[in-house]
Amino acid sequence: MLAQNKRLLTIILGLEALLLIPLIAMQFTSEVNWRYTDFIVMGVLLLTVGVLAEYTLRIVKNQERRIILIAFLILLFLLIWAELAVGIFGTPFAGS
Repeated sequence: MLAQNKRLLTIILGLEALLLIPLIAMQFTSEVNWRYTDFIVMGVLLLTVGVLAEYTLRIVKNQERRIILIAFLILLFLLIWAELAVGIFGTPFAGS
């Protein structure tokens, strides 16, 4: 049980570290221009993927299924991220 809680803590700390990257980059360049809503949306997106991956690791016992499900989660995350960033599908969800 302690190892599982450490893994969840690692996910949360990793999320914070990933969100620090654009925050620090904004201090040095005008190329990165995130608003607070961008941080909130990306934080929710990363936290959702992390918690779902943790849930998958706890519940699914078959190693092959774990890999498939987590790969699907990562693919879904990347598609949503790309849609939010540049609007590859042209949905209103992207704000374009």
